[in-house]
Amino acid sequence: MTDAALASGVRERARAVVVHPVTLWSAFVLVHLVLGLICLTHPSLPMGDVTIVYEFWMRRGVEAGQWVGIDTAWVYPLLAIVPMLLSAVFGWTFFASTWLTLALAVDAAAFAVLLHRGRPDRATSGVAWWWIAFLVAVGPIALGRIDVFATSVAIIGVLVIVGRPGLGGALLTIAAWIKVWPAALVAAAVIALRQRLVVVSAAAITTAVVLVVGVILGGGVSLFSFITEQTGRGLQIESVLAVPAMWAAWAGAGTSIYYDRGILTYQLQGPGTELAAALSTPLLVLAVGAIVVLGVVGAVRRVPEERMLPLLVLALTVALIAFNKVGSPQFAVWLAAPIVFGLVSARLAGGPSFHVPALLALATAALTQVVYPYWYGKLLGLDVVVLIALSARNVLYLVLFAWSIAALVVTIRNAIRSEPQLA
Repeated sequence: MTDAALASGVRERARAVVVHPVTLWSAFVLVHLVLGLICLTHPSLPMGDVTIVYEFWMRRGVEAGQWVGIDTAWVYPLLAIVPMLLSAVFGWTFFASTWLTLALAVDAAAFAVLLHRGRPDRATSGVAWWWIAFLVAVGPIALGRIDVFATSVAIIGVLVIVGRPGLGGALLTIAAWIKVWPAALVAAAVIALRQRLVVVSAAAITTAVVLVVGVILGGGVSLFSFITEQTGRGLQIESVLAVPAMWAAWAGAGTSIYYDRGILTYQLQGPGTELAAALSTPLLVLAVGAIVVLGVVGAVRRVPEERMLPLLVLALTVALIAFNKVGSPQFAVWLAAPIVFGLVSARLAGGPSFHVPALLALATAALTQVVYPYWYGKLLGLDVVVLIALSARNVLYLVLFAWSIAALVVTIRNAIRSEPQLA
């Protein structure tokens, strides 16, 4: 046997090990265990929202009968209460560990669907490794917020929606009733898929079921309070729109950071901050409107679903982050859904290449972890290195948005050019 043949055989065996389901599952579970350990033990309390805020809400419901989203206004849609309440099944002492177990379970369900899409040629093993790398990059925030459940359900939804639009539409709607942002994925599917009426019907039926259950449990207007609870928020320090104000605060130009005890987050006050916060909504509406117009043009021009839907999903997701006056670190976790979907579509359905946004998302996740949880105290102290990391992260959000818009325009333009011309 020649040296070249031997080397080739070694590479082939190594590749077989790397893409083997046992290897993938082992890495996936190991990453979750390490992140869970960090969540439970790190002094910066990376899952403080879970152990302090979520647990308090559930204690008040169980012990005092006052349920958020039903009896009182709440910042989250109704189904967000489900994982929070399930985390209390084994008692308050084990609330955090039960939460992490549930997070692992829902992530594992999405991971299983992802690997199943690649059979029998294991075409999705590379996507699986990307997701594992993304979890490592984004850090403990991947498990320490309600977003983990919405994101995992959304990943399953986008992976099945082309082949089973009814199931996909229902799953994405369930995800939206946990955290609002997956509603954008429902909109993307309605625009891009030919079976859009199936998606609309599934979303409507799922929403009706959730509302009926909410009313039976005693809910009224509080069921919709998540829509209005965010309107009074100021400019959060980590948002994209806050970058100029954060540097102004660093320069001592009259802007400062304060803690809003009503919203439980750090915001900015000073010259221009109220204007920036006020501009966020119209900017978001303009961005989403532009994406919808592009999508409608693409649908009219019959751009193939597998080419347009991944780009719409990415563009809408990033728009909700980049033009939001809230810039919570867990928003980075949302990127997993559009990137996983885009990479799978590229490998299995001939969709556009997602190598560039996949790399940008990894960098965005890593910079997010630098800022939170490890150096968040330094950010509050306006440390210049952490400010640079935060600013770079926010610039990457804008780059991701620009890439998705440019890719959409190119895809639609190419479809128009390929149309047969009448003599």
